[in-house]
Order: sequence, then structure tokens, then C-alpha cells
Amino acid sequence: MNRILIAYYSWGGKTETVAKTLHAKTGGDLFRIESVKPYPSGYSETTRVAKQELRENARPELTEFVADIDRYDTLFLGYPNWWGTIPMIVSSFLEAHDLKGKIICPFCTHGGGGIGRSEADIQKLCPGAQILKGLSLSGHQTDAASGDVDSWLRSLNL
Repeated sequence: MNRILIAYYSWGGKTETVAKTLHAKTGGDLFRIESVKPYPSGYSETTRVAKQELRENARPELTEFVADIDRYDTLFLGYPNWWGTIPMIVSSFLEAHDLKGKIICPFCTHGGGGIGRSEADIQKLCPGAQILKGLSLSGHQTDAASGDVDSWLRSLNL
């Protein structure tokens, strides 16, 4: 049986919208990735913090972990594209869980940068996992993303 986990980090709510759409379509379990130290509420300050974390290859501390990651075969991993890749809090999540043998399906929201280099960066952090072609949605698409999500899910052949 293919057990699905939908783990996501959402700063402004757009990624969470897509995660909830995936949840409705797959029945997978939802897990929100959160940092012990929340990101600022303002966009400009958040982008500065994100850039600094990326420069320092930081690993922000997670508020919680998935209790039994072994229960899942497939991980839908959601995040905003920050500076061309995954936020460092998502790196913390990936490194905190043994994902060897898992199928990872990345999905990101963005303001124009697409999926960037995030698929390659996820592969580096998750040796032994199979990374499938990701879904990238601009922020203004997320509220009406149901059709895009359906097409992507069909293309994954899970």
C-alpha cells in the first residue's frame, strides 16, 4: 500500500493552499514544517533572513518531527522557492528524516523563479530517494491550482 505524507513549509499561505489541495486529492497525511524561531512577518525582512540562512547553509531548528517516517512510501514536499531553492528549514526537515527508498514529489510556489535548482538540491540532501518531476506554481495560481495538481498527479504515475 502506498502511504502518502504531504509535508510542507508555507510562509505566506500559498504553499499551504497547494498542500491542502493535494491532501483532498490523495488522502495523504498532512505535516506542517515549522521552525522554532519563526520567520519575520514582513516580506523584505523574510527575504533577508532567507538569504543569510542560504549563505550560511543554516539549519533552523524544527518544532517537531514526523514520528514514524517509515510508515510512508511517498513524500509530497512543499515549499516556497527562496533564492532559487528550498528554504533552509526544509533542508532541516530532509536531513532530520531517513528518506532512503522513498519517492519524493516536490511542489513549490514562487514569485517568478519556478522550481529553480530545488530538485537537484533535494536529491543531494536525500541520497537513495527517488525525486520525481516537481510541480511549480506562481503565487497567483495557487487558489485555482486544482487542474494543475490533477495533471501533475497523473504525470507522476503513482
